[in-house]
Amino acid sequence: MLFAAADEFANAPRHAVTVFGMAGVGKTRLAAILRKSNWFHYSVDYRIGTRHMGEFIVDNFKAEAMKVPFLRELLRSDSIKIESNITFSNLDPLSTYLGRPGNVAKGGLPLAEYQRRQEQHRVAEIAALQEIGLFISRAHDLYGYDDFIADTGGSLIEVVDHTNPEDPVIKALTAHSALLYIRGTEADAHELVRRFKASPKPMYYQPPFLVQKWTEFKAINGVADDSEVDPDAFGAWGFEALLRDRLPRYQALADRFGYTVDAVDLATVRDGTDFVALMGKAISNRMR
Repeated sequence: MLFAAADEFANAPRHAVTVFGMAGVGKTRLAAILRKSNWFHYSVDYRIGTRHMGEFIVDNFKAEAMKVPFLRELLRSDSIKIESNITFSNLDPLSTYLGRPGNVAKGGLPLAEYQRRQEQHRVAEIAALQEIGLFISRAHDLYGYDDFIADTGGSLIEVVDHTNPEDPVIKALTAHSALLYIRGTEADAHELVRRFKASPKPMYYQPPFLVQKWTEFKAINGVADDSEVDPDAFGAWGFEALLRDRLPRYQALADRFGYTVDAVDLATVRDGTDFVALMGKAISNRMR
């Protein structure tokens, strides 16, 4: 969904925007601001963690609880209930389920199990992205929202072919919404890595890239056995490698199918009116 002029977007009776960029760059914060201005907030990660991977997450909780004799008997007799309390701002249940590969004694997952869960996430993310059009209609027809923002995960770029207008996810997104890339600076990248180490986000790697980086990490650190890899160390190192690999692809996706704003520009957005103005600047910049 590209516009001939900034006014075309500003004067439209309804607005729908899909924001993308690296995890932690400000997408969810922006969506939370717009929610207060009567925009419907669709969180792709929330949809993944509830509708598409909710059972996997809860079953994992139950599997851990079954290791404790006291809880095991209560679960078997249906005396207690275990559920996920995932929210837009707290994705820990999903992050914990996806985990990090490495030494099980240090909280890691065997590489094969990690790869199995990665595939579950890939399927779930594609489904959640392709449902954005449905939720735009639901938000309007059921709840009366004219304006809609889709807050995507950092791994959107991993489940699309950003060069192909016939890619099914790209077709679904651009048919119903404007794509907006929130671009960070080098300083933002360093801050994202620091924040990831303190509070990991759900991560998805394309399978060949994961194997490549896994092999590189073991070689750099002189680790021969998969089971000896420090999961926290690989998680942080892998996140930074993935960040660097994604950045040019984010920009290429925006250049072909959408618009770009800098993360610093989000500081000017206090409400829906400010956001529409920011979108207008992005549209004008693309036209130039």
